[in-house]
Amino acid sequence: MGDNASSGVPQFSTAEYQSKPGETLCKACGREIIGSFYKVNGALSCAVCAQKIREQMARDSHAAFVRGVLFGIGGAILGLILYVAFALITGLVAGIISLAVGYLVGKAIVRGSGGVGGRRYQVAAVLLTYMAVSLAAVPIALTQYHKQRSAQQQAQAATPATSPAPKPAMDFAKALGTLALIGLASPFLALSNPGQGAIGLIILFVGIRIAWRITAGRTVSIEGPFREAVPATPG
Repeated sequence: MGDNASSGVPQFSTAEYQSKPGETLCKACGREIIGSFYKVNGALSCAVCAQKIREQMARDSHAAFVRGVLFGIGGAILGLILYVAFALITGLVAGIISLAVGYLVGKAIVRGSGGVGGRRYQVAAVLLTYMAVSLAAVPIALTQYHKQRSAQQQAQAATPATSPAPKPAMDFAKALGTLALIGLASPFLALSNPGQGAIGLIILFVGIRIAWRITAGRTVSIEGPFREAVPATPG
């Protein structure tokens, strides 16, 4: 729901007020509750603060979900670039970057949806995080291949020319699809090196877990109005 303090949304987790004997205070605004009262996540609230909470609660909708996914795609692309850049600059493929990717994707989805969360947002976050991390293997592999290819061409240039063997032409779309499939499978293909592959897979799942938790639904329970005697606030 964004920055609640700046948007005027009552705060029930941080407000602490001293009450006089026999006086009951709203947990959010600190004013005395007279007459009917509400409970917001179990905390006593006056009618004004309960209404503010209702008005400020993020509501799920198709538009919110689409915006969340679009922002999540942007976060996934940013995470992929971060992963690839780190690998190319340092020469290391560090699975720990998966944690940052999960964080970026989760935060992007929440920002795009306006604070809405829930199961379908979590599923989108999981898929985008996995795709960003796994597909990062494609540009990394292509860069390494290009370097090896350049080295081979330089070595061949220094030797007597020979007729190169003809290479079968490959359709670009087919080649791209093959690379994408290999990229998506790369976290599991890395298990060919059991130790390193297993560690990378575990870290990836932790990154996915981060995205899952960030995009979980924020439930706010508002009960009331209650018209019986208001329970006294401890002084």
